Amino acid sequence: MGNADTLPTPLVDRFNRRITYLRLSVTDRCDFRCVYCMEEKVEFLPRSQILTLEEMLAVARAFVELGVTKIRVTGGEPLVRKNVLWLIREIGRLDGLNELVLTTNGSRLEQMAQDLRAGGVRRLNVSLDSLDPERFRRLTRVGDLDKVLRGIAAARQAGFDRIKLNAVILKHRNHDEISALTQFAVDRGMDISFIEEMPLGVIGEHDRAEVYYSSDQIKADLERRYTLAPTTETTGGPSRYYRVQNTDTRVGFISPHSHNFCSNCNRVRLTAEGRLLLCLGQEDSVDLRAVLRASPDNSQALKTAIVSSMAVKPQGHDFALDRAPKILRFMSHTGG
Repeated sequence: MGNADTLPTPLVDRFNRRITYLRLSVTDRCDFRCVYCMEEKVEFLPRSQILTLEEMLAVARAFVELGVTKIRVTGGEPLVRKNVLWLIREIGRLDGLNELVLTTNGSRLEQMAQDLRAGGVRRLNVSLDSLDPERFRRLTRVGDLDKVLRGIAAARQAGFDRIKLNAVILKHRNHDEISALTQFAVDRGMDISFIEEMPLGVIGEHDRAEVYYSSDQIKADLERRYTLAPTTETTGGPSRYYRVQNTDTRVGFISPHSHNFCSNCNRVRLTAEGRLLLCLGQEDSVDLRAVLRASPDNSQALKTAIVSSMAVKPQGHDFALDRAPKILRFMSHTGG
């Protein structure tokens, strides 16, 4: 390809899906050890393999110049990354970016919520799988529920456009809290998404088929207590939303098993080590770290690699509960 003017934009893959959303993992490290996300003793990547914040900013800028309008900062737990607020502020200043959002486990929100909002983050997703302190600790292995709840309260005071809770539901672990978690969101004017467990990485803590609890089961449980009205509203991700009648709360369902969401996929993921993953559930990827380090000041080379990656984005994932996972990387390595 020649100069930047010859690069096709917006980004469109082989299946005519326009890519407008980048999920940017700033670290594979986390201060929790959630049972569905990683093993208790996990080996994190050496620092030399992780992109610098400046390299991450270069990738974010290239994507925005190629038509991406939404960036979500993820991890691991993104707020454990040293100087991450600098990166967030710089991304927030990019011309053409409509929305900067962040996913967090909430453990550091009490101290950082105001700075995140001032840095340009418009919306937050906060993981919250249980409202019972002991159960919360079992699910996260080390998490302090009270600290997370204080973080959510701080985030509400900081004035984000919207706060959404994310709850991964596991049968016989927390499926009996679906209504309680929804009421927690309703009482605070927040949204909530319920997520079927993603089969990424080999875990020894539980059998994924035994703990699987489908979105249809979750919805049926909720409809015993709430009236849910379908809505075409979207936040640009895979959630299918319903309005809880007479409230300001939307309930979303992320259903990689029961309701495949690949046909309208609009996103790609950059791992902390610089792999551009074209699909959550496949290994198709492009090594952007190699491009960045071979040509550190060549934004053209970076954008050319990104455009070329559209040719290898697969049609969809292939999750199944009746066989070992195809993807051996954990969710923490993938980016939330």
